[in-house]
Amino acid sequence: MNIYNLTFEQLEEYFINKGEKKFKATQVFEWLYKKRVKSFDEMTNIKKEVISYLKKDFNINNLEIIAKQEDVDVVKFLFKLEDDNKIEAVLMRHDYGNSLCVSSQVGCNMGCKFCESGRLKKVRNLNTYEMVLQLLKIEEVLNIRISHVVLMGIGEPFDNYENVINFIDIINSPKGIALGSRHITVSTCGIIPKIKSFINDGKQVNLAISLHASNDKLRNQLMPISKVYKLEDLIPAIKEYINKTNRRVTFEYILLKGINDRYENAIELSKLLKGLNCYVNLIPYNETSHIEYKKSDQNSILKFYDTLKKNNIGVTIRREFGKKVSAACGQLRANYEEEK
Repeated sequence: MNIYNLTFEQLEEYFINKGEKKFKATQVFEWLYKKRVKSFDEMTNIKKEVISYLKKDFNINNLEIIAKQEDVDVVKFLFKLEDDNKIEAVLMRHDYGNSLCVSSQVGCNMGCKFCESGRLKKVRNLNTYEMVLQLLKIEEVLNIRISHVVLMGIGEPFDNYENVINFIDIINSPKGIALGSRHITVSTCGIIPKIKSFINDGKQVNLAISLHASNDKLRNQLMPISKVYKLEDLIPAIKEYINKTNRRVTFEYILLKGINDRYENAIELSKLLKGLNCYVNLIPYNETSHIEYKKSDQNSILKFYDTLKKNNIGVTIRREFGKKVSAACGQLRANYEEEK
């Protein structure tokens, strides 16, 4: 097992089961996440006997970067996993810090019609360590500190719930990477049972909902998951989340030309979200050669924004990144595989 797979509490339990004091977990976490060692032998304040069984029980392997693309304020990475599967992560530089978009699965079963990564069905879930190492490797290569993490890369995070929660625990832990809860965002297309689990788990990280449509008929066309978890059930689940956590929810809305970007859609969306502690993040679409949808023109985007504003819905327009790189989620991996 990779050592980066363990949360702090799991590592404490490991040492207790070995008959050791649990403070050794603090020592190991400090070496891994504060000093960023590359081998167990570098952990010089831990006795050799402990190092010996750490070596026996765990490895400290890293991820391999096989492709990298850069544009203004964005760097996109393609990683090869130990089983030769490929995943992506994207570093975006904002005025508030460095934000990393992390993948949670190899492929995705949600089948969203506008999504490049959904063209490849889910191969498997990522292990916790494979998410943690995306962050550690990019910080090392770019010599930066990542201040924000968003789980919006390849995969549906709530379809890999346990590993994602462990990943959040590690990067949020003061003993680990120590990212503040408000600097971590999980995005889901709306798996209602997992949203309820998320409420009960009490994580104080941000929740984002991939919405992309203002009614079920349109959402069914774009996102097959909507046929299982309808808006009439999803919105009450979001209300429950807001009431129990007192947290604001983000609704992500990709604007597709002639599909969901009309004035009528904006009015309907305003009515759907009226009274919720939320805001809408309007996302200009990243076009790909494999998918027929087109990006809304700037005038339509601004009209949609203004309509929401006038109807008292909090709204932002996401800054566009990566016009000179394979910007769409999953596009770099798809292009790489095709070239090979």
